[in-house]
Amino acid sequence: MKPKVVITNWVHPEVIELLKPSCEVIANPSKEALSREEILQRAKDAEALMVFMPDTIDEAFLRECPKLKIIAAALKGYDNFDVAACTHRGIWFTIVPSLLSAPTAEITIGLLIGLGRQMLEGDRFIRTGKFTGWRPQFYSLGLANRTLGIVGMGALGKAIAGRLAGFEMQLLYSDPVALPPEQEATGNISRVPFETLIESSDFVVLVVPLQPATLHLINANTLAKMKPGSFLINPCRGSVVDEQAVCKALESGHLAGYAADVFEMEDWYRSDRPHNIPQPLLENTKQTFFTPHIGSAVDELRHNIALEAAQNILQALQGQKPQGAVNYLRES
Repeated sequence: MKPKVVITNWVHPEVIELLKPSCEVIANPSKEALSREEILQRAKDAEALMVFMPDTIDEAFLRECPKLKIIAAALKGYDNFDVAACTHRGIWFTIVPSLLSAPTAEITIGLLIGLGRQMLEGDRFIRTGKFTGWRPQFYSLGLANRTLGIVGMGALGKAIAGRLAGFEMQLLYSDPVALPPEQEATGNISRVPFETLIESSDFVVLVVPLQPATLHLINANTLAKMKPGSFLINPCRGSVVDEQAVCKALESGHLAGYAADVFEMEDWYRSDRPHNIPQPLLENTKQTFFTPHIGSAVDELRHNIALEAAQNILQALQGQKPQGAVNYLRES
């Protein structure tokens, strides 16, 4: 019998066709995510599982799926998944590390410009029918000659910095690992401590993974240290930011604006996560700019991301170490 593969969210047909010759594929044809119970019901006798951002895998889940050999994540960040539990049970856990940076960097630049130049507020004004021509209004901070700080300088941080090179901004970054001096010189970017970055930057962009050390990295204390009238952009993980603290900082005017593609309610592994975006954030249409977690939502790239996850599955089922593995199995 062919090994059973369960795909929890919609994928392009080519992904299913790649797996079909050697696997029994149980796919999700809907654009709606399956519940944990629905995934468990399908995966109890599966050997492979392709998972996505809405999914959470823990020890209790794995106990119900004794035949699993690989969990292939069609994503880069994997804080919703217990990799140690997978390793303990001899299950490969794989990610797609290199395809998400470019589209997420694009969304970040869009959020930055849209927030800084009040583009959404201007769009809403146009739609009221009250626009009769140019008036001295919607004046904004602008980007040229401003300071922008990037918290985190991994692949995504580098992609964002590269795209900002022509914006005539002073670029700062904070990261435990320094860029090579020649890269700093070429990119006109300087490494500074985190506190210096938030105190000096007109725009702060968060590009860090969600870990215990980065949970609510931006909180009431760090917001108070940010430059008055500065802007915060979050394309990484919702829980890196304390959204309630952001509400208060916006209300006081200390924080001029907040843009995000990610939200605390999405971080399913947190038992204490909020289940909604705070209402004050939703109602604050003048100081916020939000997108529905579409950082990697480029059709061709999502196609390629799922294909790479499928290739990881095929490699594992053939007894090979999959290329996207983030854990190590001794018996391999």
